[in-house]
Amino acid sequence: MCSTPAWMKPSHQSVRRLATPAAMPSASKENIGVYCNPAHDLWVKESGPSVEEVKSGQALKEGEVTIAIKSTGICGSDIHFWRNGRIGPMIVEHDHILGHESAGEVIAVHPSVNTLQVGDRVAVEPSQICNKCEPCLTGRYNGCLEMRFMSTPPVDGLLRRYVNHSAIWCHKIGDMSYEDGAMLEPLSVSLAGMARANISLGDPILICGAGPIGLMTLLCCAAAGAEPIVITDIDQGRLDMAKKMCSRVKTYKVQPGVSMEDAGAQISELAGGPLATALECSGVESSIAAAIYSVKFGGKVFVIGVGKPDMQFPFMRLSTQEIDLQFQYRYANTWPRAIRLVQNGVINMKDLVTHRFSLENAVQAFETTAASAKTGAIKVLIQSEV
Repeated sequence: MCSTPAWMKPSHQSVRRLATPAAMPSASKENIGVYCNPAHDLWVKESGPSVEEVKSGQALKEGEVTIAIKSTGICGSDIHFWRNGRIGPMIVEHDHILGHESAGEVIAVHPSVNTLQVGDRVAVEPSQICNKCEPCLTGRYNGCLEMRFMSTPPVDGLLRRYVNHSAIWCHKIGDMSYEDGAMLEPLSVSLAGMARANISLGDPILICGAGPIGLMTLLCCAAAGAEPIVITDIDQGRLDMAKKMCSRVKTYKVQPGVSMEDAGAQISELAGGPLATALECSGVESSIAAAIYSVKFGGKVFVIGVGKPDMQFPFMRLSTQEIDLQFQYRYANTWPRAIRLVQNGVINMKDLVTHRFSLENAVQAFETTAASAKTGAIKVLIQSEV
């Protein structure tokens, strides 16, 4: 029988850990995660890596670190996967862990990693890419042909107490709060939209939808010097929040029964004229149509929101007015910019957080988010201790 080569034998040196009480918190609690399934159940149960694997570090692969997740935001996509079981072709087919807006503390480091150490506070970018396809090689890795995006089936998400993740996707946040660190993910969505839509100083802008992404986009547009800014929603409470966050924003409450043509005309009148760009953050068909009727000749409607698989648009309005209709899928290369904006006070996201729950009470957190019309929830955060 051939002997096992030395390089294949397990070694106690396989993970670099500074596992002293002063260097890291004790990983004493069992790992738990937030699960959904095709039957639309939602529950909390044990998850991996186990606390034993966390303590030993043997589950870490080359290039990985273990993160004690401290704060995670609930995204609209999490609600979709739970209640609808799918977003387009992305389908929940088995028990599935949710969550992709997270920040935490590094508690173990594989010896191949030299960019992070135990105790670093990090925000987790939930991408895992191939680094060999054209989108990856041209810097647009959000289009990776082999993307494994955490929380998108079949890849489990970050709503756990402990997670192993590639170090290159863990961004140091210094003394930034874990809540702000978790909010860097939705901020990245808005920053990606701002960049691709080419928002400039003094541009007249419409933002459709005053949910978390719409309000985050409002903060970005205000910081970029867009003027005027109009934001729409069906919920007066969310429009009030928009006004609180940016006093110069003009709010438009969407009324049932108003045609898309009339809504577009009313929005343009409120703005003082047709708008240059509409940033559509709801993904609702009627909202996209109203946006198309609100922008000027040669304007742009940029869709950030996620909606149903098939929609109808006013084609001839787009055609005769030479309006560009453009779309976004996630983000790329946004985290460093987002961190600079938050650390230096350019973007303040704190008003967006309306509710906080423990990881053990995650089901209640999801129910609160799903019932936002009644609860007033905007961004709900789930927090955990180790």
